[in-house]
Amino acid sequence: MRLGIFAKTFPGTDAATVLAAVRHAGYETTQFNMACLGLPAMPDAIDPAVAASVAAAARAEGVGLCAVSGTYNMIHPDPAVRARGLARLAVLAASCAALGAPLVTLCTGTRDPDDQWRAHPGNDAPDAWADLRAEMDKAAAIAEAHGIDLGIEPELANVVNSAAKARRLIDETGSKRLRIVLDPANLFEAAPLAEQHRVVAEAIDLLADRISMGHAKDRTADGAFATAGTGVLDYPFYLRRLKAAGFDGPLVTHGLEAGEAAGVAAFLRRALGAAS
Repeated sequence: MRLGIFAKTFPGTDAATVLAAVRHAGYETTQFNMACLGLPAMPDAIDPAVAASVAAAARAEGVGLCAVSGTYNMIHPDPAVRARGLARLAVLAASCAALGAPLVTLCTGTRDPDDQWRAHPGNDAPDAWADLRAEMDKAAAIAEAHGIDLGIEPELANVVNSAAKARRLIDETGSKRLRIVLDPANLFEAAPLAEQHRVVAEAIDLLADRISMGHAKDRTADGAFATAGTGVLDYPFYLRRLKAAGFDGPLVTHGLEAGEAAGVAAFLRRALGAAS
């Protein structure tokens, strides 16, 4: 597996500065965000020369761009908000060839109108699923047109809040462009180790054929998110199960401060060694 990190972990508004920081911290690849160029994460337009400059900086630094963030609230209660997000996804997808990014990460969304990462009771309603299906069909058509993949991430706060729902979405959509970003810390809060193992193993077994990226953060014992290696997530177990499933793609950390990045890279390398 190649170690990666969210590019926006590091300060800077030009690709060369940010990608140099990625490399110096010990990472081989990155999940890029257009905010690293001083742009909105989902711009209304992307200058082709700007996209090409990101790819050039990545080559110069020897850092891969394994993905670019394209998250918007796919089931926002206002259809106009969803339409704007989809239009911006099309802009981002059209730039992926120049960026050199094969995968765009998505947010399956929530009925919360203000925060796409906050849970809402309406997420489990049939109409939320219907809206997601309609939106995902449109997103998959965009991906097909531009020859890229889309990464969805099961998370407790979103409409796809389990591995089973991710599998259902893949099967119902029927698009080979729909892939999985697996973050085990998004699948449980406070849980005994045996339950954590069950949830993580079940997710990998169910989604193994579609996992394109692993994410790496952590949970504290009381369920709060934490930097990878500082919480209760059993990393050797997680990584052994990924390896056993045949996964050899990028393992990308996030939810940390820039000053923690080198230490997390060292921790993840040790964990990969322990999982061998």
